[in-house]
Amino acid sequence: MSDAIRPVFPFCAIVGQSRLQLALTLIAIDPRIGGLLIDGPRGTAKSTSARALAELLPGGAFVTLPLGATEEMLIGSLSVDAALQSGKVTFSPGLLAKAHGGVLYVDEVNLLPDVLVDQLLDVAASGVNFIERDGVSHKHAASFALIGTMNADEGELRPQLQDRFGLALSLTDCTDSAMRADIVKSRLAFDLDPDAFRHRFAESQSRLRDTIAAARAALPSITLGDALITEVSELCLAAGVEGLRADLVIVRAACALAAWQRDPQVTIEHVKQVAPLALHHRSSKGTSQQPQSTQRPSKSQEQPRSKPDDAKWGAMAPAPVSALAAPALQPPAQKKSF
Repeated sequence: MSDAIRPVFPFCAIVGQSRLQLALTLIAIDPRIGGLLIDGPRGTAKSTSARALAELLPGGAFVTLPLGATEEMLIGSLSVDAALQSGKVTFSPGLLAKAHGGVLYVDEVNLLPDVLVDQLLDVAASGVNFIERDGVSHKHAASFALIGTMNADEGELRPQLQDRFGLALSLTDCTDSAMRADIVKSRLAFDLDPDAFRHRFAESQSRLRDTIAAARAALPSITLGDALITEVSELCLAAGVEGLRADLVIVRAACALAAWQRDPQVTIEHVKQVAPLALHHRSSKGTSQQPQSTQRPSKSQEQPRSKPDDAKWGAMAPAPVSALAAPALQPPAQKKSF
């Protein structure tokens, strides 16, 4: 079945991946964060989540970059002959143009040629694709949520390229039998009747889509104090990161989270929630985010779970909060508005 007609598993119905949903939501709100790098074994909802995110974005495009892609396939091509003969630039769009407004997904990004990864990350951060051939140039908007996945057992991504990804996290296999059963039951229900399953989550999906759109619109009005920027810099220095990219990513991600939660100003709590995602692949002093736990909390830590039909995020177990682990993304409060 082609991607165009394949039913999409609802984002709100994904079970047990609250940190992944948080990271995906942040890059959907602000693509300038620079994309998300996901490390994990097969069967941990990497591609399912990426495809589900695209359905929530205005463009709705889900574009996959194949491993055998060429530079021309990625950035597009220019006809120099046509430009010389008619004086007009003839541009054939590539995958970057097709992904505008949606998701660009790169599976096994660690196996992609470095030159393509570099170009991909440049455009993801700038939102503009610039092509030049023999003195002829063209540029176009290319704003998309970049998602790269990899399995470290199959080869590493160079540290210089890892650093270019704004956020990163590691996923692990689920070792909790009850949660595994929940995941399997959800998947079986979806495969049995995709339309009925999607209908159950239609209202939650619509609310989430509207909330992401509102957060994107509110993003320019979010304020950030100088003192908080200093705290971010101190945090990055303590983590032993190189350069300033981590500082910028944390600030942008914190602003996106504040917009999502309808807070007009970034606070230290926003920073604490996003910092592990920005430091996971950059820290040299052991303060990076640990792989997301799929263990169910003890009974003393458990909270009642909402029914899947009522929860914006589907049936996801609450996770214990530590100083280095971002808590599950909470639905924004309704009392504030822009």
